[in-house]
Amino acid sequence: MDLRDQAVFLLLYGAGLRINEALSLNRSDVTGKRDVLRIVGKGEKERLVPLLAPVREGIERYVAAAPDGSPDDPLFLGARGRRLGARAVQRRMQEIRARLGLPASATPHALRHSFATHLLEGGSDLRVLQELLGHARLATTQRYTEVADPQLHDTFERTHPRAKR
Repeated sequence: MDLRDQAVFLLLYGAGLRINEALSLNRSDVTGKRDVLRIVGKGEKERLVPLLAPVREGIERYVAAAPDGSPDDPLFLGARGRRLGARAVQRRMQEIRARLGLPASATPHALRHSFATHLLEGGSDLRVLQELLGHARLATTQRYTEVADPQLHDTFERTHPRAKR
């Protein structure tokens, strides 16, 4: 997998970005030693997303290897030198999925979903997760709790003083 694809996938899983949010970034959005990204999401809603060190380092490797450009240039370029499109990323994921024998459910959005699920499983507050994901409605974020329910039940059984053991 090339550095560009790694950087895109790191943003989807490591920062929980929507595919279009990652692809709308410009070079100026990631220059310098940033610990957060300013993301403009759906409905032009702005939010700050923390950048984990592996995500930041993946972006830095990609930028260092990419051709020079102006700060206003798109961060991710396609084969024709224009902003990379979502469909190209989906096709790339499809190729990787086929090569590795992964199920059809392994999609770019599944990386964002995994970000949310892993934070919930780690004990993240639902409202914090709502903000990180850029959801306008808490009900949208609550859909991710359905995946985490088995772990919640196990935790309840192990920790509640009245649970049968």
